[in-house]
Amino acid sequence: MKEKVEEVLKEIRPALQADGGDVELVDVDEKNGIVKLRLTGACAGCPFSTMTLHMGIERILKQKIPEIKKVEAV
Repeated sequence: MKEKVEEVLKEIRPALQADGGDVELVDVDEKNGIVKLRLTGACAGCPFSTMTLHMGIERILKQKIPEIKKVEAV
């Protein structure tokens, strides 16, 4: 599943990079369907980072990889 997550993040990454940020995959808990990500660059300190993570990245990951139950920021 980690490879699938990386592939989806490659699709999302250009939008984040356009605003000076990025996303880094930290861990994938396949048993529980939890993906742990780290927002970097401008995204790390942005007040909208939680919204970006849950309404954007999490929604897309769940849509493309149904096994994912939750996305957490670390």
